Amino acid sequence: MKAPLGVLALALGASGALLGIGTLVVGLARGDERLLRIGRRYVYVVLAAAVLAAAVMEWALLTHDFSIEYVADNNARATPLLYTITGLWAALEGSILLWGLVLGGYLAFVAHKFRARAGDPLVAWALIVGLVVALFFFGLMLGPANPFKTLANVPSDGQGPNPILQNHPLMAFHPPMLYLGYVGFTVPFAFAIASLV
Repeated sequence: MKAPLGVLALALGASGALLGIGTLVVGLARGDERLLRIGRRYVYVVLAAAVLAAAVMEWALLTHDFSIEYVADNNARATPLLYTITGLWAALEGSILLWGLVLGGYLAFVAHKFRARAGDPLVAWALIVGLVVALFFFGLMLGPANPFKTLANVPSDGQGPNPILQNHPLMAFHPPMLYLGYVGFTVPFAFAIASLV
């Protein structure tokens, strides 16, 4: 049940990004401020989908659902609670999921911050660029980096996280802090591309 729900959340995020891009592009082409305001709202769909996908993965990690390959590879029954929770970003697929979650948060922040300028073409183009980036990451998660891939033969226990990731408690917080900076650069990038357009 968890894997299909996670994939559904990823599909919702990709669809929200795609619909947002389309609505904003049509709104810009027609000069329709109403469409630009509607298009901006799809950013919140992307954020909600990313939150849902991350929550489903945390649920799978905490309940040791080893039918999901990512959980079986990065979690074990003996894993301490802190590292079970932070298993979300213990490997590539989970890190991309974290990336999508942080990106959704930043895009929602931009949409909220510039809500009074929703009809401004600069803001619309910046949101389009941000949604294209989000669509790329949701596409990765729906394809080659699917964190909700299931196993045909479910093991009784998982392999556990990489021991290097458990050598100090701060290793649990390092990736989210790093991603806040890395993913945050999407915002100035989006506005830079928007101003060039």
